[in-house]
Amino acid sequence: MILAVALGSAVGGVARFLLSAWIQQRTATSFPYATLLVNVSGSLLLGFLATWTFETAGVSSELRALLTTGLCGGYTTFATFSLETVALAEEGALARAAAYVAASVALSVLAALLGIYGARQLVLLRAP
Repeated sequence: MILAVALGSAVGGVARFLLSAWIQQRTATSFPYATLLVNVSGSLLLGFLATWTFETAGVSSELRALLTTGLCGGYTTFATFSLETVALAEEGALARAAAYVAASVALSVLAALLGIYGARQLVLLRAP
């Protein structure tokens, strides 16, 4: 199972790198089109693969893990966030889904800012 996830992750990560580089070469803007496309396409792919592998008889748990956790997870974890949000909404937990979206975005942006601040402080400490 771990080998299946590792293999899928490697393929997904390389696919993200290649697609992002290809898109960045073709867009002359600071807007993160590559990340947006990866997140949207990864969400589409995970939605399809998760549904297909759970609703198709004979799909092994190893293949499911390779395609969903591995491939899609290596490609983008945003897809998991999207699928979990849809699952909450489908359960009728719209308030929890909205809270999950708001908390995920706000806390992740805050965490990124804290990480940037921490790294810059470390750089300042090392400066001659």
